[in-house]
Amino acid sequence: MLEKIDLSRTVEKEEFKKVQEEEGAKLGRLQRKLKEAGIPVLILFEGMEAAGKGVQINRLIQALDPRGFDVYASSKPTDDETMRPFLWKYWTVTPENGRIAIYDCSWYQKVLTGCFEKSMKKKDLPGAFGDICSFEKQLTDSGAVIIKLFLHISQEEQKKRFKKLEKSIETQWRVTEKDWEKNRKYDEYLQVNERMLERTDTEFAPWTIIEATDRNYAAMKILKTITGRLERTLEEQAVLRSIKKVDSGISANSGSRYQNGVLSGVDLSKSLTREEYKEKVGKLQKRLEILHSEIYRLRIPVVLGFEGWDAGGKGGAIKRLTSHLDPRGYQVCPTASPNDIERKHHYLWRFWNKVPKAGHIAIFDRTWYGRVMVERIEGFCTEDEWKRAYQEINEMEAHMANAGAVVLKFWLHIDKDEQERRFKERMAIPEKQWKITDEDWRNREKWDQYEIAVNEMLVRTSTTYAPWIVVAGNSKYYARVKVLQTVVDALEAKIRQVKGEKK
Repeated sequence: MLEKIDLSRTVEKEEFKKVQEEEGAKLGRLQRKLKEAGIPVLILFEGMEAAGKGVQINRLIQALDPRGFDVYASSKPTDDETMRPFLWKYWTVTPENGRIAIYDCSWYQKVLTGCFEKSMKKKDLPGAFGDICSFEKQLTDSGAVIIKLFLHISQEEQKKRFKKLEKSIETQWRVTEKDWEKNRKYDEYLQVNERMLERTDTEFAPWTIIEATDRNYAAMKILKTITGRLERTLEEQAVLRSIKKVDSGISANSGSRYQNGVLSGVDLSKSLTREEYKEKVGKLQKRLEILHSEIYRLRIPVVLGFEGWDAGGKGGAIKRLTSHLDPRGYQVCPTASPNDIERKHHYLWRFWNKVPKAGHIAIFDRTWYGRVMVERIEGFCTEDEWKRAYQEINEMEAHMANAGAVVLKFWLHIDKDEQERRFKERMAIPEKQWKITDEDWRNREKWDQYEIAVNEMLVRTSTTYAPWIVVAGNSKYYARVKVLQTVVDALEAKIRQVKGEKK
């Protein structure tokens, strides 16, 4: 495909100036409208080395209000970045609603560099492309616009530009031996890029090839591509807003299907005596202390999510889980209602910011599953949004697992009578009264709705790589031991796997 592109395209200087003035003014107006509409925009510049990405980005931003955009230049991954899933870096810099993010090279460098330098295994390539496509779809489904530009020049033009850069002492540092290697192996690198374009050219995030031999022609096409796409987006958003309706939460047909689901089969009579509990919990905590050191040494990241009924025992389970861990190697992340900044991003953004480094543990007290529970039931999101969240969450957890993480999710289950008993106990003890709120009592009135939502969540999002563990929680002793034993077993299995791969 790329070898058939006509790279000789040019534009007359006067025509370019006219288009630049008209389209530049239009882009400025569109930026203001995007801000008013709260639409985030991501503009990616990829392409052959020396194709002029930096020059074109500089030209583009002249038409924009500098208070409304950010430019990110991709560089060699830092140690912090290499210790997390490769998309973590980009999730953390996705733009707020109404802002524009411009990327000088992007998440595609992972596969481009990996394929060309043979540092990425062929078997990992489909997974990487899949992670990228799901990342882009999650953003566009939530209302973001992604514009992907590939700047293309010939081998001879590239060589000429390299030589010109090397002649000046101010610019010679920009040409590296790796750049020359890509020029010598131009056809091979072109095929790598072509494979990338083919695998990631989607309806929701299409690629536009920019013939970049003539810099003025390239700048003109870039401006027209961006303004055209943004105009269409604003028109489509206006139509969508006129017909958009917020769903009340539980749809009629979902109730019957998930009324008698996973939770109805949980044996809540399971329990342990105090003596059994003390013996088991002590042994498991000591074992976990050793395993914590081992996962740090092997650089295994761990993500543990805790959900459950109010007063279900999440805090107590987390406290016993962390009591023997090195505090430098884990973080407990409590999740409350999103703040003003978090509401301006994709709902998964705040959780991606807490993804642990390799060898560390992140423990989430409430998680991203709020989208398919409280947000669904209370009407804080639309039916379309919570229905597609199941796949989005599965894909997020798959990306973590693909990066080597252990991902476990616990639902701490109690019955309604046990919850009421614990609520009254908290109210009677001054030191525990802060744990109970009016909202907790109100939520009891929607117990049946929450049970339907939880059953559906468990069925749709329990996977081999990120399973749900439903913990019978009427007995706090039993629940705490069950959590500890599950974590210990999972870490031991992962450690055996990693050691086996290194032999």
